[in-house]
Formats: sequence, structure tokens, C-alpha cells
Amino acid sequence: MVNSQRSLIDPRNGFCNANSTFYSKRKPLALPSNDSLDVTTFISSQTHRGTTAFIDAATDHRISFSDLWRAVDRVANCLHQDVGIQRGDVVLVLSPNSISIPIVCLSVMSLGAVVTTANPLNTVGEISRQIVDSDPKLAFTTLELASKLAGSGISILLERVEDTLRTPGGLKVVGILREMMKKEPRGQEVIRNRVNKDDTAILLYSSGTTGRSKGVNSSHGNLIAHVARYIVEPFEQPQQTFICTVPFFHTFGLLNFVLATIALGSTVVILPRFDLGEMMATAEKYRAKTLILVPPVLVTMINRADEIMAKYDVSFLKTVRCGGAPLSKEVTEGFKKKYPTVDVYQGYALTESNGAGASIDSVEESRRYGAVGLLSCGVEARIVDPNTGRVMGMNQTGELWLKGPSIAKGYFRNEEELITSEGWLKTGDLCYIDDDGFLFIVDRLKELIKYKGYQVPPAELEALLLSHPDILDAAVIPFPDKEAGQYPMAYVARKSGSNLCEKKVIDFISKQVAPYKKIRKVAFIDSIPKTPSGKTLRKDLIKFAISKL
Repeated sequence: MVNSQRSLIDPRNGFCNANSTFYSKRKPLALPSNDSLDVTTFISSQTHRGTTAFIDAATDHRISFSDLWRAVDRVANCLHQDVGIQRGDVVLVLSPNSISIPIVCLSVMSLGAVVTTANPLNTVGEISRQIVDSDPKLAFTTLELASKLAGSGISILLERVEDTLRTPGGLKVVGILREMMKKEPRGQEVIRNRVNKDDTAILLYSSGTTGRSKGVNSSHGNLIAHVARYIVEPFEQPQQTFICTVPFFHTFGLLNFVLATIALGSTVVILPRFDLGEMMATAEKYRAKTLILVPPVLVTMINRADEIMAKYDVSFLKTVRCGGAPLSKEVTEGFKKKYPTVDVYQGYALTESNGAGASIDSVEESRRYGAVGLLSCGVEARIVDPNTGRVMGMNQTGELWLKGPSIAKGYFRNEEELITSEGWLKTGDLCYIDDDGFLFIVDRLKELIKYKGYQVPPAELEALLLSHPDILDAAVIPFPDKEAGQYPMAYVARKSGSNLCEKKVIDFISKQVAPYKKIRKVAFIDSIPKTPSGKTLRKDLIKFAISKL
């Protein structure tokens, strides 16, 4: 930005009248000038006074920062020399949260290879489609999940030697992580300066409104920008302890708890899966001041506040950071009533933005209920009329467009436009920015259903419904729910003479999708309302469903 343009920016809200663009009010983002830099090397070069990197909540097993980096170096050498992983190869991570995931991901990325992750809850069919699309050379998985890869032809990396004894047939085990972590480097060390910051580092799959799962191509430069943002604007206090309740396969968990916290020297206590009681007991044990959650967990904490207060000491808890889905003003106020000494910090980002968006970062900012925060450092934003393309100003609602060094390169093997020719990411969210620069989410242009922070594409479920012999037509909509935020509801037009019931429809879908994608409510209708061009009028169905509440 030129100085003349900078002088036109309103310091109160960051808006520039000259180009109708909002600029971040946060500290400037400092990025390294070296183009031959991988994100692993960038993170390892950060100085901090942290000692313990990760703790396994179930076993209390700990790994220090020095041991972590030693393990990353050794595993990277073994992957390169023994397994043959090269720059550009894809490695799939299919595992519940564990200390092993950061080691694997950092090792793979240091080689210029690409990490792709899959939800352990996904079905064999869903995982198979991702494998066909991303073509991984290797998969890191657990004994319990290895069966989901049987028949894929992919080589696997397991954690322990004893796991190989019960590995399903048809899978080739080419490495044991714990053995790699012990192996001293031999010969020439892995050359890491071959990696360019524009090379792809991670390939995270984000469901689209068409129903096809799309890989989001993010570079080392994108991830470096994400980490650099937390170096400029760190979580509350560096070197503190965090309880990780979000999955590492998701951008929220991977970027924050596998990348940013390591750079800051913070300690992350890992829960393999979410359980409210285990989370509170773990937070109490390690005296964690901050919990990072998704909105449905906040709702549960409100509803079970008396039980939590009676059983656990929450006096240590000072902050809850919330992301993954919008958090309503009512939920925020309800939480504050139950936990008056705990401040709620919201955040907003997308898989496609690699953590960039907006966030609440102080007690004063958290008092702006309903807002998701101020723009992240290094981020520019525009509010655009989705119908006319006109760029708008303060307090005007339109589609949010974002620009900055964290924005992903594009969708993998998909022609759908992610970034405009000028570098703007069209978020698909209706928003406005107020007089003080706070971002508010009004509604979603996208048709994705947000169930407990997971994205559920209606078109995918509709395609499955239409494969049922008794279903003539179907539409899937988001149905509001206090705990989940939304859940999938189906409107079904039965074929003449069919006696298909709600339970049979629900069971039919449940067998084919991950639990978070299940249809939880069905209504039967004579015909699905559509536009003259054939598009489903979801808004009409949503209004009709809500009117029946």
C-alpha cells in the first residue's frame, strides 16, 4: 500500500474510501524474505522459553520441544531415505488426535511433500474418494483405522511395531513411527532448501455446495503467514498451556495446535476425542487458563453449568476462544451469566483462508457481542453486493471478500474459482463491518450446513436420497438446533404408492455417511419447490420448517 493511500484510511475502522477496502487495525505482519523456506524450518527457527510441547492427556506422556525437533529430523530422514518420500508426494494422515500427528506433519512438510488429512469418522467410501483425488504415496494411520484403507493399495506407516501383527490383509507396512524417532541419521542429511514457499504444503478437503469434496491447496507461504500472525498477535500469553479439544484433521486444529502453538512455545494437552467431563478434568489438572472450543460445546457448558461447577474447579479458567461456526449474541450472553469470570473470544476464518479472517483478542473487544472480531493482521476485506458486484462501505451488508498472504492457492484439480484475478477470496458469507472495524456475520450465501462445526453439503445427501427406489425427489436443508447449531433435515417426495417412513430414510443415509452428516429429521412433501431453471428453493423450505417449530 502506498503512503498516499494509507493516509486515506480511517484509523477508527480501517476503511479506505479510495478503493472501498477495509484494512486490518492489528499490528503489521512481518514475513520472511527468503523464498526457499518451508514452514517447518520457519517454525523451528522461532525463539521461545517453552519446555514441554505436547502432553497426552490419557497417559501424561510428554514430549519436550528439543525432543520434538529431534524426532521431526529423524522421521524426515527415514521418510526420505527409507520410504522414498520426495518433494510433491502426498501423505495421508488418518488418525485420532495424538502426539504423533505433529511429528508426522512437520516431517512431511520439511521434505516439500504434502500433508492431506481425513476425518477418522468418514466411511470407507468417503476416504476412498479422497485417496483417488489426492493420490497419496503413503498413509499414517492407527491399527484401529487401518481397515478403512484395506484395498486402497496405499502403503502405510504405523505407530508401533506390535500394530503390524494385526494389520488387515492387503496393506503394506513400510515404516514404524516410533522406530523412526529413535533412528540416528546416516549419510547425507535431508536437503530442505529445495522447498519453495509457493510449493503446496497441505491439502485439506472442504465440502462444497455441489456435494463434491474439494481439496484446498495451501502453500508453505500461506502457512508461514498464519504462524507469523500469531507471533505478532499471540494467544493470550506465550508458553501457556492449552487443552486441545478440536481435531487435528481440521484446519482449526492443524493450524493452531500443530503449527502456531509450537512456534510460540506453548504446551498443548491432547485429548484423543472430545468428552466434556474429560475436557474439564484435564483443564483442572493442568490449570489451563484458555479453552478453545466450537459453539455446541459452549451451549453444553451453559446447559450443564451447575453440574460442572459442582464437580470441577473452574476458577483457573479465564478465556474461551470459539471458532468453527458463528456464535450468537444470545449464546455469548448466556455463557457469561453462567461463567461471569470467563471471557468469550470469537474468531472467524475458513479452510480457504488458512486461519485469516477476524478475531476477538482482548477483554474490551469481547464486549462487542455478536461480532467475530477485528480483521486479522495482514488481511484486507471488501463487502460486495452479491447481485451487482458493487463494493460497499461501512454498515452495509454484502458478501465478504478477503485478501492476504494466508489465502490458499486454489482448489486441487477443480476448476471452480476460488480466488479472483485480483487475489480476492469470495467467502460466500453475508457480513458487514461496523464503524469501529468489527466484523459481523449475518447469514450464509453458501448452502453448507454447519453441524457442530462440521460442514455438511446438502447436495451430497440429496444425491444419496435420490438413489433410494421409493424417493421421487428430495431436498436437504439446515434445521436450527440449540446444541448442534444446525442439523440436516430432509424434505422427501415419495413415489406413488410408497409407504416409506422417516426412520427408513434416516437409516438409509446413516449407513452411507459419517455420523456428523446424518439426516436427523424428515418431512414428506408432494413436490420440492424449485425455480423455473430447476434450482431448489431452499429458503422456502427453511421458512416452512421453522414455521412448524
